[in-house]
Amino acid sequence: MLDYVDLEADLDEEERLIRDTARRFVDEQVRPDIAEHFLDGTFPTGLIPQMGELGFYGPNLDGYGLPNVSERAYGLLMQELEAGDSGVRSMASVQGALVMYPIHAYGTAEQKERWLPTLGRGEAVGCFGLTEPEHGSDPSSMATRAEPDGDGYRLTGSKTWITNAPIADVAVVWARTPDGTVRGFLVEPDRDGVQTSKIREKLSLRASITGEISLDEAWVPAENVLEVEGMKGPLSCLTQARYGIAWGAVGAARDCFETAREYATEREQFGRPIGGFQLQQEKLAELATQVTTAQLLAHRLADLKERGDLRPQQVSMAKRNNVRMARKGSRVAREILGGNGITADYPPMRHLANMETVYTYEGTHDIHSLILGEDLTGLSAFD
Repeated sequence: MLDYVDLEADLDEEERLIRDTARRFVDEQVRPDIAEHFLDGTFPTGLIPQMGELGFYGPNLDGYGLPNVSERAYGLLMQELEAGDSGVRSMASVQGALVMYPIHAYGTAEQKERWLPTLGRGEAVGCFGLTEPEHGSDPSSMATRAEPDGDGYRLTGSKTWITNAPIADVAVVWARTPDGTVRGFLVEPDRDGVQTSKIREKLSLRASITGEISLDEAWVPAENVLEVEGMKGPLSCLTQARYGIAWGAVGAARDCFETAREYATEREQFGRPIGGFQLQQEKLAELATQVTTAQLLAHRLADLKERGDLRPQQVSMAKRNNVRMARKGSRVAREILGGNGITADYPPMRHLANMETVYTYEGTHDIHSLILGEDLTGLSAFD
């Protein structure tokens, strides 16, 4: 596997174990069937409990039976899962960073005891409801409302583009109370007034279950409210998820490179392997360089996160750069494979399609550009 500057030579024993376990899981459980799931528009739900048994959900959290591994180990896990497919990494990323993390960080003792062990084992599935039909890049303008009612709240509104929504046992839903405060609510989909539906006919991230959540005066008890107020709650979750995406995109791009390199050394035209031609070597050299640069950025983020110095803007830079790199790199890999590259027999075209979603979700490329622009100049383009 491409590791041109030997970054993984410095991994400790636990990090190597997690990398190797995830890589073996992808080779044995994901790769054989993922193309068929992509074509059918289905997620391999049988993987959910398997990933739980292996400790793939929220592994960088502590307590409640969770592994509490290093941030680099978590990043390596996301990298290996996305080398299989973005839909598989999304499942683990949403479960851990967008559902388990807010419960772990802002939940009551009762909420943690109820949800973290079962979510960690994959016995329950969670989803994260922030994006709305009219409010994507501007979540602070959310229209979903939470009105006090007795010893609880009634939620009204809709959330969309929600990974896992149709199969979730709990949804972390963000809504605005009458005084304008954003609060987080743990909503079980079987409550009266809650409906979930599946978004169909996607042309990207097809091996992932994406849906909508509709709330019509759905009553949620006060005991289901997270102990955080304001946009700090959802934005802190997004920072956790974006960190994993920055690593995951490296995995997708690396898989494209490895596929293209192998193909170029075996495919013969004009009496020689196409990898012997200068044009193809230039493509492989550039792709390897870009993947390596993204790896360096991801590993540096791990160091900063481990010691508590990581800033959200730094995560924005990595998410922005690494996903853009994977988006472009998958296209180059497809070019090297020629006509064969558009088939499901090879992964670059699938990764390319998936990257269109990853390029957009968890903050679009443009939004992350503006986040960096504000940090670099002190001038906000959002005002």
